[in-house]
Amino acid sequence: MADVVTEGAAGRRTRRLRAEEALKALAVDPDPPERLRRILEQALVFGGASLAAVYTSSEDGELLCLVESVGVPRTLYGLRDGYAPTGGSPLADAHRDGRPVWLGPEQLADRAESRRVPSRDFSLAVLPAHGDAGCLLAVSERPGGFDAEDRACLELIAEAVALPAPSAAAEAGELPVNAFSLAMDTGRVEVGDTILDLFGLGPDEFDGKVETLLGLTVPEDLPSLMSVVEADHMSIGDRELEFRVLQPAGPPRWLRLSGRLLPGGEGRPARLVGTVADASTLRAEVTDVARVQRLAAALATAGTVRDVSHAVVTALRKPLRADRIALAELEHDRLVVTVLDPPEPESWPELWRLEWRTEWPDAPVRAMPTLAAALREGRARIWPAGTPLEPALADVGPGGLAVLPLPAGGRVAGACLIGWDAPHEFGADERALLTASAGLAGQALLRAHAFDAEHELVGMLQRQLLPRRLPRLPGAEAVARYLPTTAGLEVGGDWYDVIPLPDNHVALVIGDVQGHSAAAATLMGQMRTALRAYAAEGHPPDVVVHHANRLLMEMETDLFATCCYVDIDLEEGSAWCVRAGHLPPVLRHPDGRTEITEAEGGPPLGVMRQADFPMSPLGLAPGTVVALTTDGLVESAEDDIDTGMDRLARRLAGSDPAHLGLVADALLVGARRSDDIALLLLRYDGMAVRPLRESWTVWRVPEAVGHARRFTRRTLRAWTLAQPDVDAALLVVSELVTNALVHTDGRVRLDLTLVNHRLRVAVADASPRSPVKPTSVSWEATGGRGILLVEAMSVAWGTVPVSGGKQVWSEIALRA
Repeated sequence: MADVVTEGAAGRRTRRLRAEEALKALAVDPDPPERLRRILEQALVFGGASLAAVYTSSEDGELLCLVESVGVPRTLYGLRDGYAPTGGSPLADAHRDGRPVWLGPEQLADRAESRRVPSRDFSLAVLPAHGDAGCLLAVSERPGGFDAEDRACLELIAEAVALPAPSAAAEAGELPVNAFSLAMDTGRVEVGDTILDLFGLGPDEFDGKVETLLGLTVPEDLPSLMSVVEADHMSIGDRELEFRVLQPAGPPRWLRLSGRLLPGGEGRPARLVGTVADASTLRAEVTDVARVQRLAAALATAGTVRDVSHAVVTALRKPLRADRIALAELEHDRLVVTVLDPPEPESWPELWRLEWRTEWPDAPVRAMPTLAAALREGRARIWPAGTPLEPALADVGPGGLAVLPLPAGGRVAGACLIGWDAPHEFGADERALLTASAGLAGQALLRAHAFDAEHELVGMLQRQLLPRRLPRLPGAEAVARYLPTTAGLEVGGDWYDVIPLPDNHVALVIGDVQGHSAAAATLMGQMRTALRAYAAEGHPPDVVVHHANRLLMEMETDLFATCCYVDIDLEEGSAWCVRAGHLPPVLRHPDGRTEITEAEGGPPLGVMRQADFPMSPLGLAPGTVVALTTDGLVESAEDDIDTGMDRLARRLAGSDPAHLGLVADALLVGARRSDDIALLLLRYDGMAVRPLRESWTVWRVPEAVGHARRFTRRTLRAWTLAQPDVDAALLVVSELVTNALVHTDGRVRLDLTLVNHRLRVAVADASPRSPVKPTSVSWEATGGRGILLVEAMSVAWGTVPVSGGKQVWSEIALRA
């Protein structure tokens, strides 16, 4: 036994030594992102982890953000991309206390943030990395969690995660007094004493953050500065611009920035280095160069045609002291106005007011030949006060008029008209400014046209993938809202659906496919169609979700989806909920009390082939509101999901459920649109008239049809139906039950339903093959008459698939 113990101990020491050797080899890796990933992989090899991740503080210190992860998807364990450092999460505890946190399944079950994690046993370890580099997080599903040797290896890996970044400025020696060095990845900046004096700061007052300096600049100049200090807008090379900084007293001071972006490499970030000098002596007011800079910065962030138009008006009207400015697109022989400033019709010529159709007029080019000639020439034209022009142009600028054709892609995309009431002198610098502005605006219009066209295409695709309208439901009302993200043009994967089912059931579905792309949207459409098809087959909720999971696994896609499926019995007011990695429903009870349901859940769809999706019961009293949403409504960089769900519950409690559409709109007010948002609400009112139902299992015995007829006769007499109606129903039952017994195998079930003076007879069997009505029946034929008799006695009949078989149904209109 001693030999065995010694051998085991040696084996453990060997594992720790191997981990040390592997980490030493990685220390010289020149690629920091790849080095970090490979270090984390050692936690899977030596630390017994199934998942390893690194979280670090954001630049503002308000969030612990995910940097890198390896192993199985973190969504299986309910892990998020960010945590508040002041919260109660294990990550926040380890970061705040500087000590490792080791939690087993029992301790995790007691923590609030783990209550909605998919049901699976796992252990969690969080170790603070040295040098304030963040925290190492590891998950293990092994029984017993992390043993002593696992913990020792994880401590080694946490030490290796810390990657100090040497300061390039420090390596190069002390900065000159008028120089600066800005790290593009962190926003930390080192500046000389002269620059601090220009900004009105002392050495002890500056915290080393570029945001501090930006906060002292004139707000109108921020877009130009941001185009320099943000890496996404910079190219390698020299940059120069002028901007203003606020002064304690007097006008702002003009400064000139000259800089060069140096590429990163060898584990060092890209840096912007340069100088800042006082430029106040060069001008008494804003120059044309600064105006063009400001306009270029504004147009760089303008996405739509309307955004471009507003940027041009804002950049030109006030600096030029113009009384009117209009920007319009050229479509054939008409100018379609996108922005007028001032917007009142009375400020514009009479001919323009006659052409006012909607928000803006369509300026008739044919009535302004001077304007038409300028557009054909494609160059800026300026007319001083007193120039004879047609009234439609002269009244735009009686004191002076400038027409700027907007060139784009070898053609004229539109025109900008600038007018003055008092006589205006056009200097050479101002003429150059107008020409430069026209070129910038024309190119921006061309980009905006492409953006608008793609945005409309994305919107059309999204609308086609979601339900056009929700169905009318007996005893309930449903409304839905969808808001795409305001960032980017890619289609999201959020979806919702309301599926009417037999026997006054309805299925509420909401889901979210991972990512924003055409692939995510396509998968979203496939999953919505699959869930609707499985539900229509009559499967219970857990089977519907299980089939959808199996289908997604067989698609061989890298994407996964979350889903919440709620089957509601509108007659009884009961429901069953199934969650697949999605948020639970929120219930608003008739007394105004809200409840975030504790519905048990399974993993997201497409992650595990053999997954369990348990059903959780929900009770609905008349007046209850069921709310389903995606995480875009409740999760943001500022709030975690728990905080967002609590906020949703509070706002739902204070709403008036009588106006469900207004409730949905109110819940979306103020939503942070960093992700798509889908919201589905249903108010359960209860059915005023509840159907009468009875069922009978037909056993395969010689007298089976007779038993079914006796059951039907007893039931219909108890329902006080007239004898002729009973006779008609008995004939239909005889034919449908006989067909099921003769032509199928397995179980046969007879269902009778009475509602609104209609009797529904339904016979379900295990064969998916539907009965076929014969086109003709000869007098000597022995079969084929049954379906004709059913058709003759019914106001409607048909078949529907149910759980691998079919149901043949017939509706009989009853006498009053």
